[in-house]
Amino acid sequence: MEFKTNKIDGANAEITATLAQTDIDANVEKIAKQLAKTTDVPGFRKGKVPVTAVKKQYGEKLVQDAESEALRDLLEVGLKELGLDNDALIGEPQITKFDKNDGKIEVAVTIALRPEINLDGYADIAPEATKPKVGAKAITDRIQEMAQAQAEFIDVEEDRALVDGDTANLNFEGSIDGELFEGGAAEDFSLTLGSNQFIPGFEDQVIGMKKGDDKVVKVTFPENYGGEKLAGKDAEFKVKINSIQEKAKIRMDAALAKKMMPGDEEASMDKLKDQIKEQIEKEELSKLYNDELKPSLLEAFVEKFNFDLPKFVVEQEIDMALNKKAQEMSEDEINELKDNQDKVTELRETFRADAAKSVKATFIIDALAKKEGVEVEENEVMQTIYFEAMQTGQDPAGVYENYKKAGYLPAIQMAMVEDKVLTKIIDAKLK
Repeated sequence: MEFKTNKIDGANAEITATLAQTDIDANVEKIAKQLAKTTDVPGFRKGKVPVTAVKKQYGEKLVQDAESEALRDLLEVGLKELGLDNDALIGEPQITKFDKNDGKIEVAVTIALRPEINLDGYADIAPEATKPKVGAKAITDRIQEMAQAQAEFIDVEEDRALVDGDTANLNFEGSIDGELFEGGAAEDFSLTLGSNQFIPGFEDQVIGMKKGDDKVVKVTFPENYGGEKLAGKDAEFKVKINSIQEKAKIRMDAALAKKMMPGDEEASMDKLKDQIKEQIEKEELSKLYNDELKPSLLEAFVEKFNFDLPKFVVEQEIDMALNKKAQEMSEDEINELKDNQDKVTELRETFRADAAKSVKATFIIDALAKKEGVEVEENEVMQTIYFEAMQTGQDPAGVYENYKKAGYLPAIQMAMVEDKVLTKIIDAKLK
């Protein structure tokens, strides 16, 4: 076997070789002899099967196995020559050439290597951040907002007009061109103004009405309204207000604190304010981290650290971007690309810069995670998926299994690692 190695750069290497057909034939003989000891062939006792019978039964499969063994030997020798071990590889080696002719096989194998990244000074790149300060008004507004959401509705006895936020008990009867339509009438219906429960324009015209008032409300059903008979049609609703209810006024006292801190025997307004302050601080800090600090820090890392990227990993990233783009394209656009390979190549190249940037960021985060000792175990990924599924009312186990089958778990895990790494680095400089 003749072979040559070439370390192209810090992340890519190539092994080229010429395999003699005699070497492949020798492998075929060896594999056939091994199979003869264990395989079952009709008409022969186990262990007594002639090699010729094995060759006849397995045919081309023996040749394929013999070629695969030769390639494995080639890779082993090539890696030794390059001074690499299997841990340095990323993904499977790519066979880019396998040409059979004149009793020999011309082979080329490209290898992707894990790039070595010099992270000197990475901690200094992180921006100095100041913990957000929360004022007294923000705390009071949040408590009132939370309390208002839980407050009971009480009847309005005074003679006043409906305002946004009130609940009107009303009767209504809808018609189009003077004819009543199905589902367009109700009595003693409770409508909270501002809830956008009715079609646009209805609630706005109810605001200002008083208890006992009658009014004709004129609206137009949206073009995309569910019922075809009503979509886009002008309608009139005869409306009568039976009664008005409003949310009970909020009193910032110990009773409210006890209500909002159930089970806490030491509940007080001061303690509630401290709790709300901490909650808002976390929200503001999370917003600052996610919207500003983490994206800008990752961008700075990508700008700062330069290293070679495995070519096939970048190509895979480009393919994913191209596939995503194809899903957004019309059938005509897809057909146009099918008939023009140059356009496919041109479109593909538009994703190269972003793909390289994405791959680069992934390797940087991976290296930083090792440096910072950050890990995300599978059970942590599961817990995160379960929690988000429950928040949206989905079946947690079902969502997890769907993600697993679709192959999304590694990407989710990597995103969690990225979040942890960047947060830890920024936390170290938080004032």
